[in-house]
Amino acid sequence: MEMGVLIVAILVGVFVMLPLIVSSILRNVEAGTIRLVSWMSGGTAIYRGPGKSKEIPLFTTGTTISSKAINVDLDITDQTADLDGTGTPQPIKVRVLASAIVSVGDSDAMIKTAANRFFSKPNEEQINILIDLLSSSGRRAINLLTHDQLFSAKTAPKIAAPHGTAVAVRHDDPSALGPVLDRNGMPVEDDDDPLAIIIRKACSRELTDLGLIFNSLNIKVVQSEVAEARRRQSAAEAQANADIVAAQQSRRAKEAALEAERVISDKQRELEQTRAANAALIATAEAKKQDALATQRIAELEATQLAQARADAERVAIEARAQAEAEAIRIRTVADATAESIRKVNEAIQMGGEAYFRYKQIEMLPEVAPFIADALAKARMVTISGGGGESAPEMAAGNITSVIQTVLAAQLVAKGGILDGAAAEPAADEPKRIAVPAVSGRTS
Repeated sequence: MEMGVLIVAILVGVFVMLPLIVSSILRNVEAGTIRLVSWMSGGTAIYRGPGKSKEIPLFTTGTTISSKAINVDLDITDQTADLDGTGTPQPIKVRVLASAIVSVGDSDAMIKTAANRFFSKPNEEQINILIDLLSSSGRRAINLLTHDQLFSAKTAPKIAAPHGTAVAVRHDDPSALGPVLDRNGMPVEDDDDPLAIIIRKACSRELTDLGLIFNSLNIKVVQSEVAEARRRQSAAEAQANADIVAAQQSRRAKEAALEAERVISDKQRELEQTRAANAALIATAEAKKQDALATQRIAELEATQLAQARADAERVAIEARAQAEAEAIRIRTVADATAESIRKVNEAIQMGGEAYFRYKQIEMLPEVAPFIADALAKARMVTISGGGGESAPEMAAGNITSVIQTVLAAQLVAKGGILDGAAAEPAADEPKRIAVPAVSGRTS
């Protein structure tokens, strides 16, 4: 039982007391802080955070200081080193509002110095020390610069003091100040504005004595009556220049507007001329088109008339041809009918013989007698006998017989309906020829 209690006590001691002992030996060093640990032998170890510091209670003493940059606001009022035209001092009162940034040096010696001389004081006293130091350096810098140099950073003369000591000099007789070293021990280039350069060089020794270094100076405002007057003058000049520029721009705008209007007017005039020319061309083209259409209509009308004339001519020719063919057919039909009737008469005569013909002559004698008498009256028969075989009375009797035969044959045909009007319309080119059988016997 006692052995178990002992073991538990040992385990508790190991797991509880051991972390407490280790944490008291190894302490945390936060970022932005520096831990200084002094040993009984007199040596000092410096630990920069973030990290761990090794300390042994009862054998070491430790303290922590801040490694962060310290921002100090400055309000400096003093006079410049201006001169008039004859070289007589004519200072100008100026007010400079700025902010300076300082921090602890990087070397172990500067850290120890800062811990002993600066961070050993209360916070308010620390800020007051920095304000007094930097303000005094700023006033000395203002006394070394002219008014224009304060407002023109790059035109200030290069000022330095030998061996890093600040020497009050005027801008017309500047003396050389020694180079200022940065935290790495390298000289700082004088490419900043002259006020920051002089302040850095003037307060570098005092800050080094406190274990601090000067990082930068931010000038917020430089105020003076001359600057305000110049600012107002510059503002007035700028306003006047702006008004002049605005007037010039307005004039240029008006000129541009007038030029644009002139160009637009010229373009409109050219457009109207082009429109008029196009209208004339269109009218000419329309007139030519109308002429062409009229010519086309005339040609179409003539072609239509010609086609109509050709059609009429063809129709007339066809009608004439048809009429001629019909007339020819009718004539052929009549001729065929006449020939057929004559053929039938001849056949009847041949079949009836002389008795039938004489019977028809006797039957038609009352009707034929007037025609025979009229034909004989109109006939002019002259009989000339020349001593031939036939005497003159015989020849006269033969002629009379021929006339009577012709009249009888015509009456026979007309009465029988065989000719039926054909004798009334003989052809113009050839006379109707009717075959009549010879009548025998003499007629006195």
